[in-house]
Amino acid sequence: MSFLLSIFKPIAYISLPVILVRTAVSSSPMGLYYFRRGLYLGCMTAIATWGIVVAATMSATGYRYDVNWVIARAFYAVAGTVMGIKVEVEGEEHMLTKPAVLLSNHQSMLDILFVGRMMPKRTSIMAKKSLQYTPLGPFMSMSGAVFIDRGNNARAVRSLEAAGQLMKDRKISLWMYPEGTRHLSKEPDMLPFKKGAFHLALQSGIPIVPIVTENYWRIYRDGFFGTGVIKIRVLPPIPTEGLTVNDVPALTERIRDQMLDALHDISVKVEVPAEEPRGPQPTIPNEIQSDPSTFLSSPNTEDEGAFSPPDVNPEEILEATRTSSVASISSSDSNHREQRSEPSENGAETEEDEGMVLVGRPT
Repeated sequence: MSFLLSIFKPIAYISLPVILVRTAVSSSPMGLYYFRRGLYLGCMTAIATWGIVVAATMSATGYRYDVNWVIARAFYAVAGTVMGIKVEVEGEEHMLTKPAVLLSNHQSMLDILFVGRMMPKRTSIMAKKSLQYTPLGPFMSMSGAVFIDRGNNARAVRSLEAAGQLMKDRKISLWMYPEGTRHLSKEPDMLPFKKGAFHLALQSGIPIVPIVTENYWRIYRDGFFGTGVIKIRVLPPIPTEGLTVNDVPALTERIRDQMLDALHDISVKVEVPAEEPRGPQPTIPNEIQSDPSTFLSSPNTEDEGAFSPPDVNPEEILEATRTSSVASISSSDSNHREQRSEPSENGAETEEDEGMVLVGRPT
């Protein structure tokens, strides 16, 4: 008996927190959101920790620019399975273009999972310089990431020039987010593009490969973290040879329009809840709807029993009105003088009494 207790007692202690977490998650949508978010970040931390060892080993053996491919695929295999999210890719053959500037729309931290599915070999990532001093910094440095100091324009330009030369010499592609920051909304949309990636492509003569991830607001947003299938479309490469700096604005708008069209095409339409009924509405007879003038027209005087006004001379009506008005004014003035000379029934004369006379107080 004691042997069985020694086995089942630790299992009971271990299962208790699991049961409590499961109960809290199942009873609260926000609890489920934070649980799945923590699970996703846990996968990211575990792979990043393992990635430091992989990056150090591969860098030492001459495979530095394949580190991202190994780590990315491992992260997608683990996190995609744990989170229940699958990625379907259309036009993946365009990712074979080497070297290339890979441009993708940026919606949230969930994009890392899609990069894990899409990342080709010999591809580096451009990131802001502040990430170099985070826990991901050592891994990113060993994997050949290009850090940009966005607070210093001169340093940013020099970093882009060095990155372009490195891409040409080593046949390395560079993954960039032209929006510059994350943007997730209910309707599929993108922020205006920054022009740094386009200057880099033109200066190096490297083609641009647009990558469009569908709007996944239905799967992930603030307060909700679900499961499902995400679609990604890779557009054909766009050559930049022969273009000059003056062509950058037009090229930027053209590529953004192409990506925006693809975004609308592959995104699942989010259903808008129907408006609540406002109660019964008054109905209008069909006769009035078809011809409203019939409701406003005068009655037919030819019908039996219908009222027919007598013929009256307008001049006679005007004369009678004038005579009546003069008589009324004279009578009112006479009554007014009589009442002023008599006391009120309740005492002295009041303004109320005078007012009652003016409006015709009953006798």
